[in-house]
Amino acid sequence: MDVKVKIRRYDPDIESPVSYWEEFSLAVPETATVLDALIQIREDMDGTLSLRCSCRSAICGSCAMRVNGHAVLACQTKASESLDSEGIITVEPAGVMPVMKDLVVNFDPFWEKIRTVEPYLQPQGPEPEGEYIASNESMLHLSGVTACIMCGACVSDCTVLEVDPTFLGPAALAKAYRFTADPRDGNAEGVSQRRLEQLSMPSGMWDCTRCNECVQACPKGVAPMDRIMSLREQAMDVGLGNNNGARHAEAFTELVAHSGRLDELRLPVKTVGMFNIPALLSFVPIGLRAMTHGKLPPLMHKSVANVQNIRRLFNKVNQSR
Repeated sequence: MDVKVKIRRYDPDIESPVSYWEEFSLAVPETATVLDALIQIREDMDGTLSLRCSCRSAICGSCAMRVNGHAVLACQTKASESLDSEGIITVEPAGVMPVMKDLVVNFDPFWEKIRTVEPYLQPQGPEPEGEYIASNESMLHLSGVTACIMCGACVSDCTVLEVDPTFLGPAALAKAYRFTADPRDGNAEGVSQRRLEQLSMPSGMWDCTRCNECVQACPKGVAPMDRIMSLREQAMDVGLGNNNGARHAEAFTELVAHSGRLDELRLPVKTVGMFNIPALLSFVPIGLRAMTHGKLPPLMHKSVANVQNIRRLFNKVNQSR
């Protein structure tokens, strides 16, 4: 099978280094992966091509990179299924993290965020006479999170990290959930109050925009965004609601439950507080842009037809909880 592989290259050793594209034409077996093609290019065509790989079995996570614009494990991605309409496979280094050379990125920011969430159990209270006990159900639930291989694919495609490097990111927050959901962590009721307080701070769990990119990128089905949503529920359940993120979630629910649709004018006011003048003034430029583009919500918000049915649904959910 003849393929063309278009690779974004970067050499830090040349004067005034900038990234550039280089295209290679080669023949690969029908069963070849993108990683197979890259190794063939490095071994037979250009020995200066730099990339990371190890197990070639989707276990180590070393070969995470962007193929056709999305993060994948190159060893898990078939070349035949990655061809565009012109028979080209586009390969780039993983996003967000600094590029060191060609397809190799610096993982230091990734590991710093993992260390920030303290990735180890921290039980509180007196030690048990025997071992710490965890139920089968809780461990089965956590098995999905512990499947993470730290490849960084979710971080690569995180749209928040693209614009805010201080955000903890999906990998670190999913790792944090692995411990907040572990009954052996925290107090006797399994509540990791201190962890949740730290994760509720700015650049933490509430900064996720729920774009779902991390869920699609994860090669192991960890679903980091879903774990972040669970962290938010845990935080609100223990009373950590004095922040914009929690107030936003509560206001969203309250407004939809009242009228059947979101009142977008009242939402920011209820989120930051009616008397938080600096925060409210910060919304003015957004409002002006919305007005000039015809996107400003109606000043008179109306309920949907048969809104009582929606209210009844919300009441049932609240009662069941």
